[in-house]
Amino acid sequence: MKLNKLITSVLFIVLLFLTSESAFAQANGIGGNLGAGIMLGEPSGITLKKWNNQRSAFDVGVAWSFSGNNDALLLQGDYLIHNWFNDIDEGRLAWYYGIGGRVVFANDAVVGARIPIGLNYLISDQPIGLFAEVAPILDLVPDTEFNGNGAIGIRYYF
Repeated sequence: MKLNKLITSVLFIVLLFLTSESAFAQANGIGGNLGAGIMLGEPSGITLKKWNNQRSAFDVGVAWSFSGNNDALLLQGDYLIHNWFNDIDEGRLAWYYGIGGRVVFANDAVVGARIPIGLNYLISDQPIGLFAEVAPILDLVPDTEFNGNGAIGIRYYF
């Protein structure tokens, strides 16, 4: 029963994420405000990013974890703050940090908090963004444990 409520809550948050409005992406020539793509690493899977304004965004991932929980499905979501570098010749580069959470669906479900830190590069005159991040994790359920993951990825903005 608790798992059904958790899944319903996650789907509601993703729906809000996808329907929110922002003018950041069009003003910066990257296509739209919503980016969809892939991430490779731990975990590997599908990623979505929704810009709120020039500094903040939400991202979510539906991925597969191959470490510790053998082939487990993972959902993660983060609120991100971006700090842009000013002296980039082509494109736009920012480092970012944030706070979020994750749920790993395995034999024993794992719930934890994430603190992602990374780089985000938006290619000039293209609706494409590249990223690399690491995320220290504090798992809270079923046991309190420190963990971590990281990934590189690409998103297409529409």
